[in-house]
Amino acid sequence: MSKARRERLKIPTDRVKELRDQSGAGIMACRNALLESEGEMEKAIQILKQQSLLEVQKKTRRSTTQGIIEVYIHTGGRIGAIVEVNCETDFVARTDEFKELAHHLAMQVAAQEPQFISNEEVPEGVDIEPEEACLLLQPYIKYPDKTVQDIISETMVKVGENIKVSRFARFELGG
Repeated sequence: MSKARRERLKIPTDRVKELRDQSGAGIMACRNALLESEGEMEKAIQILKQQSLLEVQKKTRRSTTQGIIEVYIHTGGRIGAIVEVNCETDFVARTDEFKELAHHLAMQVAAQEPQFISNEEVPEGVDIEPEEACLLLQPYIKYPDKTVQDIISETMVKVGENIKVSRFARFELGG
Protein backbone atom coordinates (compact mmCIF):
# COMPACT_ATOMS: atom_id res chain seq x y z
CA MET A 1 0.00 0.00 0.00
CA SER A 2 1.36 3.44 -0.88
CA LYS A 3 2.37 5.84 1.86
CA ALA A 4 -0.20 8.40 0.68
CA ARG A 5 -2.97 5.76 0.84
CA ARG A 6 -1.88 4.72 4.36
CA GLU A 7 -2.00 8.33 5.54
CA ARG A 8 -5.55 8.77 4.16
CA LEU A 9 -6.83 5.58 5.76
CA LYS A 10 -8.20 6.33 9.22
CA ILE A 11 -8.24 3.47 11.70
CA PRO A 12 -10.85 3.90 14.47
CA THR A 13 -9.47 3.64 17.98
CA ASP A 14 -11.96 0.91 18.88
CA ARG A 15 -10.57 -1.30 16.04
CA VAL A 16 -7.03 -0.80 17.36
CA LYS A 17 -8.24 -1.69 20.87
CA GLU A 18 -10.06 -4.78 19.57
CA LEU A 19 -6.93 -6.00 17.78
CA ARG A 20 -4.80 -5.27 20.84
CA ASP A 21 -7.18 -7.26 23.06
CA GLN A 22 -7.04 -10.21 20.64
CA SER A 23 -3.30 -10.17 20.03
CA GLY A 24 -1.68 -8.67 23.11
CA ALA A 25 0.51 -6.56 20.79
CA GLY A 26 1.33 -2.90 21.40
CA ILE A 27 -0.92 -0.07 20.28
CA MET A 28 1.38 1.17 17.50
CA ALA A 29 2.00 -2.37 16.22
CA CYS A 30 -1.78 -2.93 16.06
CA ARG A 31 -2.38 0.40 14.34
CA ASN A 32 0.35 -0.26 11.77
CA ALA A 33 -0.93 -3.79 11.12
CA LEU A 34 -4.45 -2.44 10.55
CA LEU A 35 -3.07 0.23 8.21
CA GLU A 36 -1.09 -2.38 6.27
CA SER A 37 -4.12 -4.66 6.03
CA GLU A 38 -6.36 -1.71 5.08
CA GLY A 39 -8.48 -2.26 8.18
CA GLU A 40 -9.04 -5.98 7.66
CA MET A 41 -8.84 -7.63 11.10
CA GLU A 42 -7.84 -11.18 10.02
CA LYS A 43 -5.04 -9.88 7.80
CA ALA A 44 -3.85 -7.62 10.62
CA ILE A 45 -3.68 -10.61 12.98
CA GLN A 46 -1.58 -12.53 10.43
CA ILE A 47 0.75 -9.55 10.03
CA LEU A 48 1.21 -9.35 13.80
CA LYS A 49 1.88 -13.10 14.00
CA GLN A 50 4.63 -12.82 11.38
CA GLN A 51 6.17 -9.85 13.16
CA SER A 52 6.10 -11.68 16.49
CA LEU A 53 7.78 -14.74 14.92
CA LEU A 54 10.65 -12.55 13.79
CA GLU A 55 10.89 -10.97 17.26
CA VAL A 56 10.95 -14.40 18.94
CA GLN A 57 13.69 -15.65 16.62
CA LYS A 58 15.88 -12.66 17.56
CA LYS A 59 15.27 -13.15 21.29
CA THR A 60 16.06 -16.87 21.47
CA ARG A 61 19.79 -16.14 21.21
CA ARG A 62 19.81 -14.03 24.38
CA SER A 63 20.84 -15.61 27.69
CA THR A 64 18.30 -16.43 30.38
CA THR A 65 19.82 -16.28 33.86
CA GLN A 66 16.81 -15.14 35.88
CA GLY A 67 13.44 -16.80 36.42
CA ILE A 68 11.36 -18.76 38.90
CA ILE A 69 10.70 -22.28 40.06
CA GLU A 70 7.00 -23.10 40.08
CA VAL A 71 5.34 -26.02 41.85
CA TYR A 72 1.91 -27.43 41.10
CA ILE A 73 0.18 -30.02 43.29
CA HIS A 74 -2.98 -31.52 41.80
CA THR A 75 -6.15 -31.71 43.91
CA GLY A 76 -5.87 -34.63 46.30
CA GLY A 77 -2.10 -34.31 46.58
CA ARG A 78 -1.31 -37.45 44.55
CA ILE A 79 0.38 -35.75 41.57
CA GLY A 80 2.81 -32.85 41.57
CA ALA A 81 5.17 -31.09 39.22
CA ILE A 82 8.02 -28.64 39.55
CA VAL A 83 9.33 -26.56 36.66
CA GLU A 84 12.19 -24.07 36.28
CA VAL A 85 11.36 -21.30 33.81
CA ASN A 86 14.04 -18.75 32.96
CA CYS A 87 14.01 -15.26 31.48
CA GLU A 88 16.54 -12.46 31.02
CA THR A 89 15.74 -10.17 33.99
CA ASP A 90 14.32 -10.46 37.48
CA PHE A 91 11.89 -7.67 36.55
CA VAL A 92 10.14 -9.95 34.03
CA ALA A 93 10.38 -12.92 36.42
CA ARG A 94 8.20 -10.97 38.87
CA THR A 95 5.48 -10.08 36.33
CA ASP A 96 2.05 -11.68 36.46
CA GLU A 97 2.34 -12.87 32.83
CA PHE A 98 5.56 -14.75 33.57
CA LYS A 99 4.30 -16.25 36.83
CA GLU A 100 1.08 -17.37 35.13
CA LEU A 101 3.08 -18.99 32.32
CA ALA A 102 5.24 -20.88 34.83
CA HIS A 103 2.16 -22.06 36.73
CA HIS A 104 0.47 -23.30 33.55
CA LEU A 105 3.67 -25.06 32.49
CA ALA A 106 3.78 -26.87 35.85
CA MET A 107 0.13 -27.89 35.34
CA GLN A 108 1.02 -29.08 31.82
CA VAL A 109 3.83 -31.26 33.20
CA ALA A 110 1.53 -32.75 35.86
CA ALA A 111 -1.27 -33.47 33.38
CA GLN A 112 0.61 -34.59 30.27
CA GLU A 113 3.68 -36.39 31.69
CA PRO A 114 6.33 -35.18 29.20
CA GLN A 115 9.70 -36.92 29.32
CA PHE A 116 11.83 -34.28 27.61
CA ILE A 117 11.76 -30.51 27.16
CA SER A 118 12.37 -30.57 23.41
CA ASN A 119 13.03 -32.97 20.54
CA GLU A 120 16.76 -32.13 20.75
CA GLU A 121 16.95 -33.83 24.18
CA VAL A 122 15.65 -37.19 22.96
CA PRO A 123 18.55 -39.68 22.87
CA GLU A 124 19.41 -41.18 19.49
CA GLY A 125 17.57 -44.43 18.85
CA VAL A 126 14.76 -43.79 21.34
CA ASP A 127 11.42 -44.43 19.66
CA ILE A 128 8.85 -41.91 20.92
CA GLU A 129 6.09 -39.68 19.65
CA PRO A 130 7.66 -36.20 19.96
CA GLU A 131 4.25 -34.50 20.33
CA GLU A 132 3.57 -36.63 23.40
CA ALA A 133 7.01 -36.93 24.97
CA CYS A 134 8.42 -33.42 24.41
CA LEU A 135 6.93 -30.63 26.54
CA LEU A 136 7.43 -27.87 23.96
CA LEU A 137 5.72 -29.89 21.20
CA GLN A 138 2.69 -30.98 23.25
CA PRO A 139 -0.71 -29.44 22.62
CA TYR A 140 -1.23 -26.83 25.34
CA ILE A 141 -3.83 -28.03 27.88
CA LYS A 142 -5.80 -24.77 27.92
CA TYR A 143 -5.75 -24.24 24.14
CA PRO A 144 -5.17 -27.58 22.35
CA ASP A 145 -4.91 -25.88 18.95
CA LYS A 146 -1.60 -24.35 20.13
CA THR A 147 1.60 -26.02 21.32
CA VAL A 148 3.39 -25.21 24.56
CA GLN A 149 6.10 -23.55 22.44
CA ASP A 150 3.44 -21.31 20.85
CA ILE A 151 2.31 -20.14 24.30
CA ILE A 152 5.90 -19.48 25.39
CA SER A 153 6.54 -17.52 22.18
CA GLU A 154 3.40 -15.42 22.73
CA THR A 155 4.56 -14.61 26.26
CA MET A 156 8.03 -13.72 24.94
CA VAL A 157 6.44 -11.15 22.64
CA LYS A 158 4.33 -9.72 25.48
CA VAL A 159 7.18 -9.36 27.99
CA GLY A 160 9.90 -8.57 25.43
CA GLU A 161 12.40 -11.18 26.65
CA ASN A 162 13.67 -14.66 25.87
CA ILE A 163 11.97 -17.37 27.96
CA LYS A 164 13.14 -20.96 28.35
CA VAL A 165 12.08 -24.02 30.28
CA SER A 166 15.31 -25.30 31.86
CA ARG A 167 14.10 -28.41 33.62
CA PHE A 168 11.10 -30.08 35.17
CA ALA A 169 10.11 -33.08 37.25
CA ARG A 170 6.80 -34.85 37.78
CA PHE A 171 5.89 -36.87 40.83
CA GLU A 172 3.05 -39.31 41.38
CA LEU A 173 2.30 -40.92 44.72
CA GLY A 174 3.42 -44.55 44.66
CA GLY A 175 5.06 -44.10 41.25
